[in-house]
Amino acid sequence: MRTGVIVAAHPGVEDLAVRAEEMGLHSFWVYDTPMVHGDPFVALSLCAKATSRIRLGIGVTSPALRSAPAAASGLASLNALAPGRIICGVGTGNTARRTLGMRPTTAARLENFIAALQDLCAGRSTEYREGDRVRDIRFLHTGGHVNTADPIEFIVAALLGPKAAAVAGRRGTGLISVGLLDPTAWHALHDARRHAAQATPHAPDSHPDSRADSYVVTSLHLLDEDEDPHGDPARDATGHLVMSLLAFAADTPAFAGQLGPEEGEAVRRLLDRRGTTSTAPDRHTKLYPNYLERIAPRDRDLVLPSLMNTLALVGTRDDLLTRITALEQAGIDELLIQPVIDPPAEMAQLAKLLT
Repeated sequence: MRTGVIVAAHPGVEDLAVRAEEMGLHSFWVYDTPMVHGDPFVALSLCAKATSRIRLGIGVTSPALRSAPAAASGLASLNALAPGRIICGVGTGNTARRTLGMRPTTAARLENFIAALQDLCAGRSTEYREGDRVRDIRFLHTGGHVNTADPIEFIVAALLGPKAAAVAGRRGTGLISVGLLDPTAWHALHDARRHAAQATPHAPDSHPDSRADSYVVTSLHLLDEDEDPHGDPARDATGHLVMSLLAFAADTPAFAGQLGPEEGEAVRRLLDRRGTTSTAPDRHTKLYPNYLERIAPRDRDLVLPSLMNTLALVGTRDDLLTRITALEQAGIDELLIQPVIDPPAEMAQLAKLLT
């Protein structure tokens, strides 16, 4: 299985991309969460200039954040800096919208956005709509400005489950998900993607440069001999993913209602600790600071073993290899980790584990 890393966009991130390339990792990604992290296009521009081989990804942008012309211009510009090395994940804007106190967009709008990006980034014209006004648009000058000759890989965030997989199938793209380590769930997603592709006339021919790889984002903690799998080091290494799920649940009562009693109690404690409620209009300002960063020691009690085991890879070398093999057999092409404690060391651990 291929390996990669995803981190928050920030100054100096290009140094980490260089380290990842030197370690032989396949890809290096940054998040697109405007009010939480830095700008992904700025960050990946620096990474593109500092590296020569590693693929560079945005995970993920959204039509709820950027217009198709603006996003395509950024992507094609990156493609001029790193020809053929750019990956663009596209989703409904779940986290990026919720950090604004807004809701994600729809699957239909997502699909239209991807179609426009695929057209524009391949040098074709596409239909662009604002209200009742519709126009055909295309890049009016390429040359050294943007690169539409080398393919850009597009993937769909799988938050919407079968709906997202169907979009990926119709558009000939791959899938990406955070913390989805259940092989059965991935089999279902791949089935939905395949069925949608088969039901779409000429879908493979419509997107000849597209790949259809699957990526999963998680955290990895290799246990030392006799180490507690739920001790502080393991909680610190995986806590950011657990806290991201709890924040989503705290912001989405319908989802919180589907959790078990222990997880539901953790959501209630989180809301109390942040001094907000699941219906407060400003809850996004209380729930999302420090999002996907190293957790505070006082929040370790919220990192429940059940959620650690669901969202992250924690165990001995044999344990981890068994779980990774099951994911590979379920069709996962690349394992992405998000390191927060010591990124170079965690990246080296990943590279060593799968070498």
